[in-house]
Amino acid sequence: MKDLDDIRAQNPDQGFQFPGLFEITAMGNATGDLERRVPSLLAGIGLAVMEGSMRTRSTQRGNYVSVTVSFTCPTREKYDEAHVVLRADAEIYSTL
Repeated sequence: MKDLDDIRAQNPDQGFQFPGLFEITAMGNATGDLERRVPSLLAGIGLAVMEGSMRTRSTQRGNYVSVTVSFTCPTREKYDEAHVVLRADAEIYSTL
């Protein structure tokens, strides 16, 4: 795999560039253990969450939480698969 410093956009004026560094946010029930689930689900499809990249945020009442992580993604198909696998989990309501 390429070193992150060696990844350059093929066309800087065009949307997503692969391989690349991306963020994904999953939102769900605060009791759903998303801090563990999100990295685990991504690992299950061969994507590794970058160490130290996780950010969490709870709603004002604490019923829901969002978990954002960064990961290196080799292809658009893998990026789309990340959203599909997270949305398929019963504890995750949506992704961004």
